[in-house]
Amino acid sequence: MNPLISHPRRTFPRTLAVLSSGLMAITSSQELKAQASDAGRPLIAYVGTYTSPLKNVLPTQVDLPPGNGRGIHLFQIDRETGAMTPCGVHEMGTSPSALAFNADKTRLYSANETERLGKNEAGSISAFAIDRTDGSLKLLNTVSSGGKGPAHLSVHPSGKFVLAANYFGGSVAVLPILPDGRLGPASDLKKDEGKVGPTKATNAPPGSFAISGHDQAHAHMIEADPSGRFILHADLGLDRIFIWTLDDQKGALTAHDPPSISLPPGDGPRHFAFHPNGRWFYSLQEEASNVALFDWDSTAGQLKVRQTISSLPPGFAGSSFGSEIMVSANGKFVYAGNRLYDSIAIFSVGETGTLSYLGDEWTRGNYPRSFNVEPGGNFLYVCNQRADNIAIFRTNHRTGGLTFTGRFAAVGNPSIIVFLDLEEGK
Repeated sequence: MNPLISHPRRTFPRTLAVLSSGLMAITSSQELKAQASDAGRPLIAYVGTYTSPLKNVLPTQVDLPPGNGRGIHLFQIDRETGAMTPCGVHEMGTSPSALAFNADKTRLYSANETERLGKNEAGSISAFAIDRTDGSLKLLNTVSSGGKGPAHLSVHPSGKFVLAANYFGGSVAVLPILPDGRLGPASDLKKDEGKVGPTKATNAPPGSFAISGHDQAHAHMIEADPSGRFILHADLGLDRIFIWTLDDQKGALTAHDPPSISLPPGDGPRHFAFHPNGRWFYSLQEEASNVALFDWDSTAGQLKVRQTISSLPPGFAGSSFGSEIMVSANGKFVYAGNRLYDSIAIFSVGETGTLSYLGDEWTRGNYPRSFNVEPGGNFLYVCNQRADNIAIFRTNHRTGGLTFTGRFAAVGNPSIIVFLDLEEGK
């Protein structure tokens, strides 16, 4: 346990003693100046949620309570305190659980995690125009995701396509972005194929009953590498990370050689993140609750595993599900979410990319599905899915530590939070 990281719900006397000395509040004069210059610029947060009516919640999606959200919730962010003030809701009854911007942030896309679109067994992807005066959304169109329960989406660096991962469909789709930002029908759809892993993770903590998705293929995340040359997607049920090339004229995926890399059986790769240098790739396994470091060869399009480290504290026993992973903008720290244990694990990044566990921070809520840092890098926001809140933490740029601000935002079943600086690009 790093003495610079607080965990007040649990008893760590050494941690509390050091925190009382004020060491967690290190802020450089440059950071203070940057905060002051940004203070008057409007910053909007969009929060995707799980929603009612209940018919839109997948029957097999047992980890979800009834949908308490109302769609995509909008908040104005106070850059000095991190506080969130509600400023609107774009109501949707289709569980917009994942959100992504286009490059210039004039369009927002949502993955709507349902099992039906009209008479067809599929979820949907929606496109919105953003009013850059107040951040409000205008629906442009909604198209089929090509499979049930899309749980993740991203925009290709070319700006030509939205990439979608259909969790319950076990497939990934390429959706063309039309000149006005609307989406066309999928130009390609690939069904994940392979051997389903065991229900018990190879690297599960002692006594774990963290069993979620080893019943069929479950595509959980899809994103291009920093160059845009390759597309990677994680399939939790098959314990594999697939690698594709994309024909940016046809919007077609072609399996790379080799087409995938395997994780230990049952560990369940969920989300991944590239280091800012583009050479290191971190994969979070949901059922093993660990992080694997890979070297990424951007020329050959290949991953090579080099380290695996638990996202839970030494001695942990029982069940926990990994959720989200991100690398700090300065590349010095990696953060990983743990559900049931309800924490954000904090790792330092060594000179070769290897991780060292520093400690963790309690999320002040139940089932942290995801988290994100606002553009200034000063506050981290945790979507506590089952607690119906977002908890706000101040970040420490030097130590990687997180300090709870005492602030929450109420929102039903939050799944994801993304940010828009309304003045950016003007």
